[in-house]
Amino acid sequence: MSVVAAMAIGLGAGVVAGLIGVGGGILFVPALTLFLDQSQLHAEATSLVAIVPVAVVGTWRQHRFGNVRLADGLLIGILSPAGVLAGAIVANTISQRALEVGFAALMLAVAGRLVADNLR
Repeated sequence: MSVVAAMAIGLGAGVVAGLIGVGGGILFVPALTLFLDQSQLHAEATSLVAIVPVAVVGTWRQHRFGNVRLADGLLIGILSPAGVLAGAIVANTISQRALEVGFAALMLAVAGRLVADNLR
């Protein structure tokens, strides 16, 4: 995988996602599968790893404004490894096609939510 191409896709997906108000993974994962020939599993894993530095910086900045509920964050942080393990087991157990269809269903749900929110 070309690092420069991956960086360009990440930047483009981040900008577009920020403009329309969705998570960058909704655009980043399909871009990795279509343009960089990554498997669905690898594209989703790459997207999840890319979230970590963004989440750290975002949390630090929002904490400075008093917008972070530390107790809730700690609870989520303590419980999240169990969710990661369960998700990894499921993702490695089901077929590539099932992952693709599940991700497509998520994209449709997000699109429907955006449309519904904008019609109100």
